Amino acid sequence: MAGASPLLLLSFLLLVSMAAADQCHDDDHAALVAIDTAMGSPYHFASWTPDSACCDWYDVDCDADTGRVVGLRVYQDANMSGAIPDAIGNLTFLETLTLHHLPAISGAIPESLAALSNLSELTISYTGVSGPVPSFLGALTALTLLDLSYNTLTGAIPPSIADLTSLSSINLRRNRLSGTIPSLLLSKSPDGAYLQLSHNNLSGAIPTEFAAVNFSYVDLSRNALSGEAACLFGADKALQHLDVSRNALNFDLSAIEFPEQLTYVDLSHNTIRGAIPIQVATVTGLQQFNVSFNRLCGTVPTGGNMSRFDRYSYLHNKCLCGAPLTACRQRPVGYLH
Repeated sequence: MAGASPLLLLSFLLLVSMAAADQCHDDDHAALVAIDTAMGSPYHFASWTPDSACCDWYDVDCDADTGRVVGLRVYQDANMSGAIPDAIGNLTFLETLTLHHLPAISGAIPESLAALSNLSELTISYTGVSGPVPSFLGALTALTLLDLSYNTLTGAIPPSIADLTSLSSINLRRNRLSGTIPSLLLSKSPDGAYLQLSHNNLSGAIPTEFAAVNFSYVDLSRNALSGEAACLFGADKALQHLDVSRNALNFDLSAIEFPEQLTYVDLSHNTIRGAIPIQVATVTGLQQFNVSFNRLCGTVPTGGNMSRFDRYSYLHNKCLCGAPLTACRQRPVGYLH
């Protein structure tokens, strides 16, 4: 190409790039064929034919410069069955793996996925996958998102996940997980951490280390968590959504400061005591507020945004009173206690 004009050189490089994207690396092609074979060549992979480049196959994404497979996204097929193929681990340049709404997929998450050192997003959700959340996920150092929701996973959340410094979003809801929440989970995450652990069998305390995590979304509802939740609160927190309902939490709400960014908070169905802080009325963006089925006392705060919430937000407490509940009783003159 010596002496070639800049335009000719640019055209050549463009053609090379297009050729790389159109072709499929032999290793990636072999891995995809093995995946297809392991799953019984389902109709979902009908476009995976020998006479076309694998970068053109349905559900497959390739890097435009290298032609390597960087994405495998398989969605919504009730007829696709079998275990997650080990061969996925041979797609060594994979950055995104999504297996979503494949209810007949079963078995454990294969250890071969530990080889996916470039993986940034892992989603295995709405499947029949069972077994533990594997500890080898802690080796996926590039992981930013982990979604293993709506499966039948059992056992504890492995502490190794807390070692992932880039991880900012964890969704393990709707499984059968037990044990305690690892104390350093998401402690190394960037701002705006997202944690969804609802509808499991988790027990023990909410880690006090969560006070240092800059959460934007927390849902720990429908578990068997106990003790304090004060570490999740604070006026200067960036938290927008908080749901710890239907646990066994027992703490004094009186001195809690609600995050100014909060839009949704559900503390219902616990054994929380004390009074509702007056400060909650100043959280201007709050759209959902539920403290029902607790042991709260005192007067419901008024003013600000409190008119948005009806009596169902406060029902079944020990002695809450004031609008929209019944009026508080006046103490007789000379009453001292």
